[in-house]
Amino acid sequence: MSSTKVYAPGNYRFIPGVFQYSAGVAAEAGFRIERVRLLKPVPLADGFRLIERTLQAAGRPLAAFCACELRSPAPFDEAGFEAFNKEYVGTLAHWGIFDGTVNPVARSNVCPEVDPPKVPSVYAFSYTVAAPSAVPSFVVAGSGEAPEGKGSYKEHVISRGDVSIEGMRSKARYVLAEMENRMHALGFDWPDTTATQLYTVHNIHPFIAEEIGRRGAMRGGLTWHLNRPPIVELEYEMDCRGVHFERVLAV
Repeated sequence: MSSTKVYAPGNYRFIPGVFQYSAGVAAEAGFRIERVRLLKPVPLADGFRLIERTLQAAGRPLAAFCACELRSPAPFDEAGFEAFNKEYVGTLAHWGIFDGTVNPVARSNVCPEVDPPKVPSVYAFSYTVAAPSAVPSFVVAGSGEAPEGKGSYKEHVISRGDVSIEGMRSKARYVLAEMENRMHALGFDWPDTTATQLYTVHNIHPFIAEEIGRRGAMRGGLTWHLNRPPIVELEYEMDCRGVHFERVLAV
């Protein structure tokens, strides 16, 4: 896992990732991350406007936007995913956050199996605020069971096409290890988490205790979303965070 870089305008550090998102973020000393979940997902363009208004009301610059959780109608093929990502980073470029190469903002993007949105939408977002005595806080971006930045995802999927219990177990092991790698890069581990989210439509019960619980990944429980990862042939995704200030916004 790459070492972190500081994004000074946003008062956080990040793990460099692929162009569409970083692998995780952590607030710098004297700041904390706050998370806002929307009561109902909001279409992407409207969601970005809402984020802009929220930051303005908090007296924070656009650069304070550090993590985004999206919901999409259905998994993309790889060409569709790339096209969507270029649209997504367009706003970050307009905001002066994405410089065309490096993107500090962490992201998860998954697809609800039941009642999906009609278009890609914002589900939640996080940003930094000044807090001199804040407990350290972080957000780890979502990861499915394939390495990022290696070209085609489908050529590197762990246990590709295998959704048996053992296939899903191997996918879970890979993703859990990736969560740990990202947390360690930011200086955290499972005891520092306040929430762990899992996204799959397949059965995880046979290994939930052994593979997830015994690692300490369920300290705050486990939020299981009946969602698919954003790319066809991926079957299992997770993200996690240590965020002590969260709220739900009715829109």
